[in-house]
Amino acid sequence: MTEATPRHSVSVTGVVIRPDDGKVLVIKRTDDGRWVPPGGVLELDETPEQCVVREVREETGIEAKPIRLTGVYKNMNLAVVSLAFLCEPIGGELRASDESTVSTWLEPDEAIKRCPEARGVRIADALSNGDPQVRSHNGTSLIKMPQNKIN
Repeated sequence: MTEATPRHSVSVTGVVIRPDDGKVLVIKRTDDGRWVPPGGVLELDETPEQCVVREVREETGIEAKPIRLTGVYKNMNLAVVSLAFLCEPIGGELRASDESTVSTWLEPDEAIKRCPEARGVRIADALSNGDPQVRSHNGTSLIKMPQNKIN
């Protein structure tokens, strides 16, 4: 009998930035109490952009518009790959949810400070206006991986 091919789960992260004051949307998760940008698992019948819109709405009440991909992040322990999108708010009303005890807007530095490194870096990468980043982590901290240059 052959072994099953390992599978990855795909998730999204929405880094929602208010254009008027530059504040970042973050939640305090109900399951582990961590501060993170909203996001979640990609369903089979939706695109990554549709997923980020749904997850931000479900977790915060905010309607978001994805602007651009800002990074790809792999949790090496859980085999989860997350696609992070810079988003702008286009409506909705801020609220907590079943998945968040708090949903709020924070200054970028404060949001990054409150989040675990593996989540805060997604905010920093989205704010950098550079090319999308590719990073690996263990669920909390970034892991330095050997760099292979693409020619």
